[in-house]
Amino acid sequence: MTTDDASTRLGDVRAAIAKAASTAGRKPDSVTLIAVSKMHDAAAIEPLIAAGQRVFGENRVQEAQAKWPALCEATPDIALHLVGQLQSNKADDAVALFDAIHSLDRPSLVKALAKAMDKADRRPRCFVQVNIGDEPQKGGCPIVELPDLLDQARKADLPLAGLMCVPPLELEPAPYFALLAKLARDHGLEGLSMGMSGDFETAVTLGATHVRVGTALFGARA
Repeated sequence: MTTDDASTRLGDVRAAIAKAASTAGRKPDSVTLIAVSKMHDAAAIEPLIAAGQRVFGENRVQEAQAKWPALCEATPDIALHLVGQLQSNKADDAVALFDAIHSLDRPSLVKALAKAMDKADRRPRCFVQVNIGDEPQKGGCPIVELPDLLDQARKADLPLAGLMCVPPLELEPAPYFALLAKLARDHGLEGLSMGMSGDFETAVTLGATHVRVGTALFGARA
């Protein structure tokens, strides 16, 4: 991908976000675009950085460790978000590398992240991932357990940014996004990490503050 290609794709996605925000009576800058760069190497990422994108998302700690330190050294104002599942034993590494973690979903991870943050004296913002479609194969806190998990996270002094979800694949996402927005309101949280390449415009109209876009920016993965 050339810088021109990256600029075009980035412009198209930003324009779609702005249009969806305007439809909902929101300001476009109330939505953070996270460019999900999982399975893309530095050579694929650099054109987007050159085009002006500064917020990126990765699914795995190990993959991010292999490519981002050098990229961040070259462009220090990059913000990194972990958007995939996090194992408790990787909490130290995640806290060291990421500025935000979108997959807090269980009490053991609350404890691991609190310990890692205290040790590193670094406090990435945390989104609690909700299993919004009650799908057994997906990560995320069951809706019924959300109040307890939020209570534990607050007692552990984790910096809570909001809620995150991945709706069921084959179903209309709007009701799930609306439900996540209601849960966030009910629990006094402002951040909503929801919406990917196929549905980010719908997510923005329903209140998304962070959209996680990969394919629309990078093209299909091999």
